[in-house]
Amino acid sequence: MRRPTDKVIAGIDLHSNNLVIGLMNQDGKRLSHQKLDCELKEVEEFLRPYKQQLQSMAVESTYNWYWLVDGLQAKGYPIDLANPAKIEQYSGIKHADDKHDAFHLAELQRLNILPKAYIYDAELRPVRDLLRRRTNLVHQRTALMLSFKSLYSRTTGGQMALAQLKQMSPKEGPKLYEHPANQLIAQIQLEHIEALDQSIQRVEKAVLSCAREIPLYAKLLTLPGVGRILGMTMTMEVGDIKRFKTDGDFASYCRTVDSRRLSNGRQKGENNQKCGNKYLSWAFVEAANFAKRFDPHCRRWYDRKKARTSTVIATKALACKLAKAAWHVMAHNTDYDPKRMFPELASGQK
Repeated sequence: MRRPTDKVIAGIDLHSNNLVIGLMNQDGKRLSHQKLDCELKEVEEFLRPYKQQLQSMAVESTYNWYWLVDGLQAKGYPIDLANPAKIEQYSGIKHADDKHDAFHLAELQRLNILPKAYIYDAELRPVRDLLRRRTNLVHQRTALMLSFKSLYSRTTGGQMALAQLKQMSPKEGPKLYEHPANQLIAQIQLEHIEALDQSIQRVEKAVLSCAREIPLYAKLLTLPGVGRILGMTMTMEVGDIKRFKTDGDFASYCRTVDSRRLSNGRQKGENNQKCGNKYLSWAFVEAANFAKRFDPHCRRWYDRKKARTSTVIATKALACKLAKAAWHVMAHNTDYDPKRMFPELASGQK
């Protein structure tokens, strides 16, 4: 019999069209479970009798968790997001289903060993996702540009410079060819490129208006190699910098550190390379590519590293240094200091 003072822990196994909730008490005794449609009203009706006793909930970070987590948080329910990449299922289990998965999440939460993921601010999350969609638009525009240049090379034998293509209007495209089919595809592709340019600019304008209001944005622009787009990406992807205790933790999240597993000096495999943020990984590698070209301190450090290793390793190592520098800039709300990134400058070494 459930006592009114018993604390209740919930685990939610979320799918695209349904979810399973499992409830247990602090002693690990299973109290109830239910399979429901992905409707916030149904979830709340099931949880309402337990709301006063509900100590915590855990839901797996699937692709469609926004509506559930935001909705329950708005109703005052305590909920944590589980990191599926760090959750190990029962070893040697013979039978498993959605009910067992839900109770497994609840058990991890009860034992306080649930690997938790960060719940990004609900107000800024749509802006961050909008910036991520910009990447898809850029990829589409790039594909159209490559296709246009390919057609020009096949039919004329010449090469079209990218700068020339970017300045060309849809009406100018058909003038390059004699065949009506080539004229039509050239005009259509240029029209699509022009429309994508406008869409990308609208996205950037909307995101920039939000990023400017965040103090981290202006500080990140002081980093070498970081411009408007990279600054926006870093600002919107980081969220709360306080969730990273050290610069090494942040660099690892940015996927700029080695994922090898070593034993007795030998490589025994690799850890999970997908742990972390792929958008920040791209941003800091891009920043490293710009920094090694235009910043003299970064260039000298990169050249020394490249001489001992390779271009790829040196670029990734510079990205790691930039990520750590970014952590110090954001964590201490200060401008970039090259002497912190390159200690030899402070000691007067070359």
